[in-house]
Amino acid sequence: MRKSVLLAAVAATSVVAVSASMVWSAVGVDSSGLRNAVTITNTLVHLQALQAVANSNGGVRAAGTSGHSASVDYIQSQLSTGYFNITRQSFDFPLFTELSAPVLSRLTPSLVNYVEGPDFSTMTYSGSGDVSGTIKPASGIIIPPTAASSSTSGCTMADFPGTTADWTGKIALVQRGGCTFFDKATNAKAAGAAAVVIFNEGNPERTDNFGGTLGEVVTIPVLSASFAVGQQLLPAGTTVHVKTETQSTIEHTVNLIAETKLGRSDRVAVAGAHLDSVTGGPGINDNGSGSAGILEVARQMTALNIVPRNKVRFIWFSAEEAGLLGSEHYVSQLTATQIKNISVNLNFDMIASPNYVRFIYDGDGSDTPDAGPNGSAVIEDVFKKYFQSQGLRTEPTAFDGRSDYGPFIDAGIPAGGLFTGADDVKTAAEVLVYGGIALEIHDPCYHQACDDINNVINNPDYGDRGKLVFDVMLDAVADAVLQFAMTTSATKGTSKANDRAVKSVDAASLLYKGSQLQR
Repeated sequence: MRKSVLLAAVAATSVVAVSASMVWSAVGVDSSGLRNAVTITNTLVHLQALQAVANSNGGVRAAGTSGHSASVDYIQSQLSTGYFNITRQSFDFPLFTELSAPVLSRLTPSLVNYVEGPDFSTMTYSGSGDVSGTIKPASGIIIPPTAASSSTSGCTMADFPGTTADWTGKIALVQRGGCTFFDKATNAKAAGAAAVVIFNEGNPERTDNFGGTLGEVVTIPVLSASFAVGQQLLPAGTTVHVKTETQSTIEHTVNLIAETKLGRSDRVAVAGAHLDSVTGGPGINDNGSGSAGILEVARQMTALNIVPRNKVRFIWFSAEEAGLLGSEHYVSQLTATQIKNISVNLNFDMIASPNYVRFIYDGDGSDTPDAGPNGSAVIEDVFKKYFQSQGLRTEPTAFDGRSDYGPFIDAGIPAGGLFTGADDVKTAAEVLVYGGIALEIHDPCYHQACDDINNVINNPDYGDRGKLVFDVMLDAVADAVLQFAMTTSATKGTSKANDRAVKSVDAASLLYKGSQLQR
């Protein structure tokens, strides 16, 4: 419902001009001034700057690298020390590096050299090794899959029957599903396997190679593979060659935090985005888009001299791609009072996908398996009402633990945010609403070297679709940040699911790590 009066969004000294022609926000505060100031033109300047950083630092901006350090320097250089208190929060983390290209070849019954990327990839924190041997499938593999099937292959030692001698020198073949990749890999290693191949389940949207992180170092080679590759390796007597050359070292990195100097400190709105890329590319959509988006909102709040009722804390997290390590560290350092004083966590990760869908995190759990903590439904409602006010369709997306909201949810802090899609396949129904290409993933350059500035603008297959959705999502980011900066209401976060939810948050469902799937 539209308000008849403008809530006091700025102080008397504010330079914000309010005119009768402004379009009212669908929530409580007129955000049009801020939305108009946050332009796609200015925000693309930040993406170009992050691309330049990657170009000067080996093509990547991963945590622990010079590219990430330069990214932090750039973001901080754009922030006003008069408007924000700016800090760098340091922590150490394990940096995973591939020293050479991995190999997966089927030797018998006939030679097939599989292609890294579409067919298989090294899992983050895999060990090194050069192994040729016979494939030995773990128990629990489900072929053919069904729409509802979920394999638990490799989740217990019972899935590796026999003695250590039966598995020594063998390459364990395990199907995705049911538990963490780390559990599957360590169980296979304990059984005596010399290497592990974890292939996708094969049910809808789980057919492609999925990459992934183990979360912790496993000392034998561990590869992910597509469902098709898994099927080809399954027949008895199949032999393969697996080679990985990796390194895991302890490195230093930082979260960058900028908090408004003004506003209530007991009702802080956290707007977060991870700044690091994967080790294989510049990460301009994932997640230069979210990082640039909240940066431009912060800059324009400063330029408009907006005086927030509640403090706004912008955070650029590091090491998300290594397993949500930056956000986990941040939340772990909060006291009970500091946790209570955070009213919401707004998460913006990948908001310029060229084969996009406009997704909103399903705070109340009405359309997806898990709700957020109490108050998350309020965040979802803010986003939904904004898009409705613009006549734009949105879809719900699940709290599956794939981004930096995960640790906040675990602490009982209400969370929500926006997303335009990663490695899920776009459906024909989605194409009818959003355009694009059916049966292709939402971001065709997800976790690849081609996730550069041209992935967002001038994409060879999608044109400027990434730029177009980015422009739309920026307005929604600005609106939500301002709503929670100015609200006089509190969202009460607890570790219990929202009362409107059908299901509560299941901690086991948050065993994903970063944008790289954990199970």
